[in-house]
Amino acid sequence: MVFLRLAGCNLRCPFCDTDFSASREMSGPEIIAALEAAGPGINRVCITGGEPSLQLDEPLIEALHQSGYRIHLETNGTRRIPAGVDWVTLSPKEDFCLSEPGKETSLPYAGVVLPRADELKLVYTGANDPEKWLAFPADHYFLQPCDPGEICPADGGEFRTLDEDVDTVAATLRYTLSHPRWRLSLQTHKILGIA
Repeated sequence: MVFLRLAGCNLRCPFCDTDFSASREMSGPEIIAALEAAGPGINRVCITGGEPSLQLDEPLIEALHQSGYRIHLETNGTRRIPAGVDWVTLSPKEDFCLSEPGKETSLPYAGVVLPRADELKLVYTGANDPEKWLAFPADHYFLQPCDPGEICPADGGEFRTLDEDVDTVAATLRYTLSHPRWRLSLQTHKILGIA
């Protein structure tokens, strides 16, 4: 799979690891050429962000399909997505997103508008409650430990911590072992240092 990261987001999560300052505008053909150069022979593309529903549209989806790509989308679910996406990963952020620096949001701003997803990937801090998400229609449920020691580009590079006393990897592993509907999800690119 090759990844296409789109810039911009409608939320301000304190653990965000996306540098939105390093973006450039590209046409559909330029995107497809870049994908083909990055992953020759690969026929799956994961569109992520930021929040990709801000830019993703049906003409790009059609162009990707015509070029032979199966389209996976990672979204916070707060906006509708265009038709034609083959696989949707919902990663809701309503437990800890910010709309303005220092101001917590509540529903409906960060509320999920998607009716279902292929998989739900919840960022877990050790304090938020995953069980409420089991009622959301998805085929797979994953918990991903929140990395509290991230530099947050969305906040101008400010170092953020959620709770320095919580080892989120250990807490996530314990939770998934005792709640078998949840499976562990790790950001292996961070573990391997290939950002």
